[in-house]
Amino acid sequence: MRRLGLVFLLVAGSATAGEYAVLASGARLRVDRHEADGAKVRLYHGGGMVEMDAAGVRGFEVEEAAPQPAPQPVTAPASAPVQAAKPLDPLELADAAADRYGLPRSLVRSVMSAESGLQAKALSPKGAIGLMQLMPGTAQELGIDPWDPAQNVDAGVRYLRLLLEKYDGGLWHALAAYNAGPGAVDKYKGVPPYRETIRYIDTIQQKMEKSPAR
Repeated sequence: MRRLGLVFLLVAGSATAGEYAVLASGARLRVDRHEADGAKVRLYHGGGMVEMDAAGVRGFEVEEAAPQPAPQPVTAPASAPVQAAKPLDPLELADAAADRYGLPRSLVRSVMSAESGLQAKALSPKGAIGLMQLMPGTAQELGIDPWDPAQNVDAGVRYLRLLLEKYDGGLWHALAAYNAGPGAVDKYKGVPPYRETIRYIDTIQQKMEKSPAR
């Protein structure tokens, strides 16, 4: 594939399929198309959509398929077919990231399971993306493409490690901040009294107790 010049968000309407959204941080998100609407821009990927501030998007890089080379004469018997690349296993990504950032494998596996059900293409109604359910703003701050499973997991575990450091190793505080945001934890000086957040922490604890990984 070769990249064409940047097409900036100056014209409202739909873009052609197959492009990269270039965020203000420099990160690039692979999207099918986008729609600009005033101060907002909607990014479409697969069957999902994420809406974010247009100011957070520097522009778009449109992809164009490279011309196909002319067929070459066959001079030797064809080799054995190349096996397709094995899809990245979510639990393997979780374990590798846990080891990289010094966290228990059972914790990372449990957070990933609670967040996305181990579905790499998960997209929540609020716009959270991928295995670790990163919001576009968080992905932008971490400088990654949340649609890429490996980047998504690495950034999610890195963020979880930062939260644990922020709260001096307090697991409940860190999980509450991952779910409801650090602002809510700081406001209530502990786990916020949100039913969803309390249930989230309880779910992860139960998953950790049952996890074969440690």
